[in-house]
Amino acid sequence: MDKLKRSFLTAVALGAALCAGGGAFAQDVKPVRIGFSIAKTGIFANAAPSQLHSYDLWKDTVNASGGLDIGGKGKRPIEFVLYDDQSNPGQAARIYEKLITQDKVDLLLAPWGTPTHAAIAPVLERFKFPVVGNSAASVKLRDMKLNNMWFVTAAFPDRIAKEMVEMLKANNVKTVAVLTNVLPYSKELKNYLVPALLSNNFKVVVNSEYPPDIKDMTVQLSEVKQAKPDAILSLSYPNDSALYARQAKELGLDSKFQFLMVGPGMDFFPKLLGNSVNGIVTMGHWSPTLNPASEQFNAAYTKMFKESPDYLDSAESYVSAQILQQAVAKTGLDKAALRTEIAGGTFDTLFGPIKFTGVENLSTKTGFLQLQNGHPQIVWPTSVAGKNQYQPKAGW
Repeated sequence: MDKLKRSFLTAVALGAALCAGGGAFAQDVKPVRIGFSIAKTGIFANAAPSQLHSYDLWKDTVNASGGLDIGGKGKRPIEFVLYDDQSNPGQAARIYEKLITQDKVDLLLAPWGTPTHAAIAPVLERFKFPVVGNSAASVKLRDMKLNNMWFVTAAFPDRIAKEMVEMLKANNVKTVAVLTNVLPYSKELKNYLVPALLSNNFKVVVNSEYPPDIKDMTVQLSEVKQAKPDAILSLSYPNDSALYARQAKELGLDSKFQFLMVGPGMDFFPKLLGNSVNGIVTMGHWSPTLNPASEQFNAAYTKMFKESPDYLDSAESYVSAQILQQAVAKTGLDKAALRTEIAGGTFDTLFGPIKFTGVENLSTKTGFLQLQNGHPQIVWPTSVAGKNQYQPKAGW
């Protein structure tokens, strides 16, 4: 970790110098062109900037250190080739095929979200083009036995369901309400979570679904309020998580355990909603205090973008780029060699060491964050949480 911290600090310092106007590559040095799509518009547009910011920070950091090491044979600057996929998985698939066949990029980074990862997976398999995924965690994707996509996240639905049950048990929860956005990841999580709750003798008093573009959750939340559950588990994305928080406050939902799947770990969430969201639990297995390298990443990200990183996708996106960088340093740009290295190597990352088991990162523990004093803190598992233990939500 000391080695990782030193390399990160050096790169950040050089990045600051480059941004200040220093550092330039010789004109005859051919850049490494790295392609990806990003959801600049559509339903994922609020979430995707955290991914793009991490990619930009990584690119600037690498370029400031002299460029991307290509198999120990010299460094080349990184150049991005990116397109707006409009939060449309089909469009993402078309973009990735274009990046490979027409733009002829050297490398690829992942798009945002489970649906887009699922859409591009067949393209990657067809062209045998490796990608380290980040903001996606589908058991269906994992079980497809992909040869060209790996996942840095510890948030696979079956793992989340198991850990959620254990956390609820530890906090004496007996009755649960489950609200589910019908997007693929949240639906998949529900399909693992509800059976796990029932088999562990929890009473599921509400189990309802709603569309991704919902604008009013009054009906759903009124049903929850009437049921008076000990815990509310909202399998939601940034937009509907914010909607939930506003309307739950208006309706006075007073369950002591309230979970929102994605959103509370993003910088906009406490800024938009204030102290009322303290106590909300969300997915996440990273925080700036996890290790020294994470502290430096957080400081560099905050300085560059004037906001804190998303504790889920910002970190995962940066980690995926770190893995790609380290693999390329060993193998160069050959796709077959790169595939072998990613599948079998061990990588130093913000999460700590990662070695993939199949396509999955089992090196990182599945966990949960809680907003405390306006900042997400790891509160589960307790072995990782340290002093930041879970606290029942004390109203709005």
